[in-house]
Amino acid sequence: MTTNQTVDESAGGDDVQTTIVEEGHAAPTFAELGVHPAIVAALDADGKTHTFAIQELTLPLALGGSDLIGQARTGMGKTYGFGVPLMHRLVTAPESGLRALDNTPRALIIVPTRELCVQVTEDLETAAKGVDVELAPEASPTGEPNAAGGTQRPLKITSIYGGRPYEHQIEELQSGVDIVVGTPGRLLDLAQQGHLVLGKVGILVLDEADEMLDLGFLPDIERIMGALPTARQTMLFSATMPGPIVTLARTFLNRPTHIRAEHANDSAVHERTTQYVYRAHALDKAELVARVLQAQGRGATMIFTRTKRTAQKVADDLAERGFSVGAVHGDLGQIAREKALNKFREGKIDVLVATDVAARGIDVDDVTHVINYQCPDDEKTYVHRIGRTGRAGRTGIAITLVDWDELHRWGLIDKALDLGMPEPAETYSTSDHLREDLGIPEDATGRVGAPARSSEGRREPREPRPDRPKRTRRRTRGGKTVDGGEKSANTASGAADGIEGDTSTDGDAAASRPRRRRRRRSGGRASGGAASAASAAD
Repeated sequence: MTTNQTVDESAGGDDVQTTIVEEGHAAPTFAELGVHPAIVAALDADGKTHTFAIQELTLPLALGGSDLIGQARTGMGKTYGFGVPLMHRLVTAPESGLRALDNTPRALIIVPTRELCVQVTEDLETAAKGVDVELAPEASPTGEPNAAGGTQRPLKITSIYGGRPYEHQIEELQSGVDIVVGTPGRLLDLAQQGHLVLGKVGILVLDEADEMLDLGFLPDIERIMGALPTARQTMLFSATMPGPIVTLARTFLNRPTHIRAEHANDSAVHERTTQYVYRAHALDKAELVARVLQAQGRGATMIFTRTKRTAQKVADDLAERGFSVGAVHGDLGQIAREKALNKFREGKIDVLVATDVAARGIDVDDVTHVINYQCPDDEKTYVHRIGRTGRAGRTGIAITLVDWDELHRWGLIDKALDLGMPEPAETYSTSDHLREDLGIPEDATGRVGAPARSSEGRREPREPRPDRPKRTRRRTRGGKTVDGGEKSANTASGAADGIEGDTSTDGDAAASRPRRRRRRRSGGRASGGAASAASAAD
């Protein structure tokens, strides 16, 4: 691991401690960095013992209560980079001075999206299993007294975000929590209503700060930070450092240490991700994607679109072709989005179609392929999309489909990122180079089996009743059957008058007489004039 001190103009000219992680670097364990044993045990039970680069660099500073700016790409373990030291300081409350005196939260984590809110909460709950925090003696009448005269209870974490009813979230806050993870809008709303008390918060974390800037949350964040105590620890994590984020850091952080972690030979577009770009026709994209999804070694796959309508259309089409697919976009309710995400994380579906905004914060480590069904708007969106794969030291494949009218947009992305692919090869679902690039079997088609759609809610076909004779129908044209037979005038007349026709006992003859109906006007037959006044009066 190599560390150097540089002056980064993108960070406002401040000193940035950039650390390059060499291949083969032996990362220390959480225990070796001094993390509380209960947290170490919980992480170890989940298979996490050694730290990632950003965690190795931030933990020594964050455990001591220093303000810091952590800069690393998506998928490098930023969540535990702030989550582990945050929980450590709450668990060691007598030493850190974060002992709870009431039920109000002591740590606040602000994230840009609902999906990231759920993900961060789940990660912290994993690390908090079996972890207790100490309360001041006057804080709670319940709990087991410890040697210091205080009480202990399990570390409590709750998530606050829009799209869900207020009542449950308010109940959680009133019952007492230690850590609140939330999105800016709902946090500010509950704070203004008096349900979220911010006066005792001792640790603040801003996660994915650059994305919050993109989504227009900066004014809400500034209002929330203005309501927090001045004496606090603040940690800001961001993949990039645009000017407004630098200004925010200078305003609200106290002499922060700016740390940037990178792997050797990494670039802004993920050296661990193999990238392919194809010029594809809009009418052939669905067939092309269906064949890509049959590539050798293909695991969990994310497909990105620019619009909500296209996302649902692609998901429906792939489901019809037999793939296990879900969708996440703004037209779906929060419950439906969470259901699709959970199925994707649990492996119940292996394809997830999402729009850019809905996909912010989706954190799944084992995504093998990313497909840009529509060309991204700019280079930043491109980097964000392909960052869903090649995470946590793994490798991945990113495929971008560029339509003819998107070539100019792709040219700008290619130039900005210096990809060296300004002219994508014209590609169809049957192209040999597509099959060779991605390892698609020669016998692959655009369908893998029966449609992957549930039959729930569909009405079963009605079984015929054995005691009911089968009805027969004959086609007629111009008053005659198709074989030239004349329709029965008596039957037709009887049907028009509302009376029975021929009651002959010859069943076959009666059945062969098609009924004839005549339109009426003002109560009379179309050819017979108006009905009698007496009948009308009755």
